[in-house]
Amino acid sequence: MITKQDRNKKRKKRHLRVRKKITGTTQVPRLNVFRSSKNIYAQLIDDLQGVTIVSASTLDPEVAGDKSGATVEAATAVGQLIAKRALEKGLKEVVFDRGGYIYHGRVKALADGAREGGLEF
Repeated sequence: MITKQDRNKKRKKRHLRVRKKITGTTQVPRLNVFRSSKNIYAQLIDDLQGVTIVSASTLDPEVAGDKSGATVEAATAVGQLIAKRALEKGLKEVVFDRGGYIYHGRVKALADGAREGGLEF
């Protein structure tokens, strides 16, 4: 039987494989996604300086409302919110980092929401 810890270890190995190939810069930051069982989080990261530029999650008051954090609709709202915040900072182009998750469901919805909001990747 595969436990949650085993599953997370495998995800982290996949994430490290992806991270070898992509890097966020000041002009083109990395859009990182973390998905928990109850919420979804996204942040734009400048890997050269090691700082988070913008972040958004289902815990933000603009998204939290009456929606559960573990839905596709909430993930789309988080994607649109991070795009809005990125555009306010003057960032339009990003590199997408799916965080070792399958590009499906909530992760895909967040990416589609960010694209609808104006980010390019």
